[in-house]
Amino acid sequence: MDFELSDRVVRLRAQLNDFMRFHVEPANVAWHRETAAGGYPLALIERLKSRAFSEDLWNLFLPSLRDKDPGQRLTNLEYAPLAEIMGRVHWSPEVFNCSAPDTGNMELLQLAATPDQRRQWLEPLLIGEIRSCFAMSEPDAASSDARNIRTTIARDGDSYVVNGRKWFITGAAHPNCRLAIVMGVTGEHLDPNSTERHSMLLVPMDTPGLSIVRNIPVMHYHSPEGHCEVLFRNVRVPVTNLLGEEGKGFKLAQDRLGPGRVHHCMRTIGQCEVALELMCERALERKAFGKHLADYANIQDWIAESRLEIDQARLLVLRAAHRMDREGNAAARVDVSAIKLVAARLQTRIVDRAMQVFGAMGLTPDTPLSYLWTWGRAMRFLDGPDEVHLRVVARAELATARAQAGRNACHFIPPEPLIGG
Repeated sequence: MDFELSDRVVRLRAQLNDFMRFHVEPANVAWHRETAAGGYPLALIERLKSRAFSEDLWNLFLPSLRDKDPGQRLTNLEYAPLAEIMGRVHWSPEVFNCSAPDTGNMELLQLAATPDQRRQWLEPLLIGEIRSCFAMSEPDAASSDARNIRTTIARDGDSYVVNGRKWFITGAAHPNCRLAIVMGVTGEHLDPNSTERHSMLLVPMDTPGLSIVRNIPVMHYHSPEGHCEVLFRNVRVPVTNLLGEEGKGFKLAQDRLGPGRVHHCMRTIGQCEVALELMCERALERKAFGKHLADYANIQDWIAESRLEIDQARLLVLRAAHRMDREGNAAARVDVSAIKLVAARLQTRIVDRAMQVFGAMGLTPDTPLSYLWTWGRAMRFLDGPDEVHLRVVARAELATARAQAGRNACHFIPPEPLIGG
């Protein structure tokens, strides 16, 4: 595997680094000030989006764009180092039209939308005119197994009627959110263990009966875009709003998750790089008991271990992206589970070390560390909890062992008989 960056990606990485340095980072204080006041910095974001669009730093995550669609048409492997740069400022992906859940929703619409659905929803998303959310997780079901989802999508003449409750729906509170892609049960008569029971429906956010109950804080942090609880009470939309085929929602959900997990993991690595940089700077400037913290062996160990772990995780993510590009999302399923585990655990571990070096300041909003730790902890649930991904990796290992049963017998060497025994 060759992870050498192409000349094109080297150029884009330099361009993106400059954009972040000269436009995004100077706007960071204003972004936080506006969100702390309870608003959403829409004017700030739109100004930066317009500049990014004009510089063709747009839709960097989508490899399969049509000629008329704006974007760079990068592979997963090419996009990975750019996602890492964006991850350094957690709100910046929206500036480049690369933020979740829109990224996954655009991929879904590319995969399954009708021509009319593309015109109504995909094209406005591709130019950043609207935002969207993905409504799958539920408070009353273990959503790590989508077969448990209980929201119903019932056919009634020329309409579907949705009833149910979703939560932790990212982006639902964004002022430009216009569309919810809702996953629910259309095949209640089928075996509960079937993967053919669920479908996806395109539901405009202003549809009567759809209401946002609350924006749920994550460990006391309120996202201005929202991680919302959303209620669907007799929400009626035309049957033409079905995404793909009835009963194919489970498969669509699986197709959606692979690239998104790579994006999450690379952004996480960018955040870990920030935490390591802050840790080193603080260790060089802070003194305790007459010495700089950087002079203590345990702090040096933390720094060294963090560097090694970040680089190891990056290589694992690049391998997963490489396999997705060459063999498809399904073939990379185990690799994607592996990076999801490694990246989430990496973030909490490295940020925890940085917080320890900062002391009490690391717990405050004076640094981004407490937020980054919270996001790392949340990642151990997002896109499936650790336990699900551990099971995926373990099952793959056991399947390989079954296929090779007996091949390791040569490693069991019987003892030599005792002479004259």
